[in-house]
Amino acid sequence: MGAFLARRLAGLVATLLGASFAVFSAVYLAPGDPASFLTQGRSASPEAIAAIRAQYHLDDPFLTQYLKWVGGAVTGDFGRSVQFRQDVTGLLLARLPTTLFLVGYAGLLIVVAGLILGALAALRPGPLDRVVLIGTGVATATPSFVAAIGLISLFSVQFGWFPAFGNGEGLVDRLWHLTLPAAALALTFAGLLARVTRASMLEELAREHVEVARSRGVQENAVIRRHVLRNSLGPISTVTGTVIAGLLVATSIVETAFGLSGIGQLLVSSVTVKDFPVVQAVTTLIVVVFVGANLLVDLVQPAIDPRLRRA
Repeated sequence: MGAFLARRLAGLVATLLGASFAVFSAVYLAPGDPASFLTQGRSASPEAIAAIRAQYHLDDPFLTQYLKWVGGAVTGDFGRSVQFRQDVTGLLLARLPTTLFLVGYAGLLIVVAGLILGALAALRPGPLDRVVLIGTGVATATPSFVAAIGLISLFSVQFGWFPAFGNGEGLVDRLWHLTLPAAALALTFAGLLARVTRASMLEELAREHVEVARSRGVQENAVIRRHVLRNSLGPISTVTGTVIAGLLVATSIVETAFGLSGIGQLLVSSVTVKDFPVVQAVTTLIVVVFVGANLLVDLVQPAIDPRLRRA
């Protein structure tokens, strides 16, 4: 296990370094001079341009700039935002609670709805299975922004049950405000998890050891719990880890649609005004979440399947 962890951590570090280099290099792949972006299209004197280039170290060699940025990122210093004129780290910390609350809320909806619907479809073949398949197919094919528009039109405009904008204050008010955004964010991923759960459980139900357990008179609930559901958790946990990490990317659309002041909305506004320090910081954060989620899944898998632990 120690050697396994060492290999995974080494791969994690290599992935983060490669991703950080790609993120930082993306600034130089964009057309035009970064200094002209920083002036927001306004005419500026040569002295002002020189001051901007010196402030953001644009005159340094590319590798020097990258090493300085990586060194600052390791210590939590991502530079200053061009749009807001303040430290990027402070901006992220101020908006991170809203995004984490939204991702946690949506993740809970995804896990509960995906597992329940997938298990019902696998264990109740017939009309219920077909209804779940059709519903999850529609949910998987529905983009988040379409779901957001539909939920706002139905539950905010027509029924007036939920607010369409704002983060809310306090736990109860925030739950009320973030219910529609969480539902819009969870719809596609819940459908995906339900279909994966159904397929995995159907595969386990057809195995010989399940038939042997039933023939020996083991209660059906015990068969489902010990021999079907537990053995199905491998692919389910893999998809769940990827889905939860992908929620951070999908929040950009949902937060913009519902007017939430989170990380996703900050990323969209920063891309619009070419606020490179913020874009680099948020993109790096997303990469860290993806890599961390994959590492967590790799650590959980041996606990679920003893065969992987022996391997």
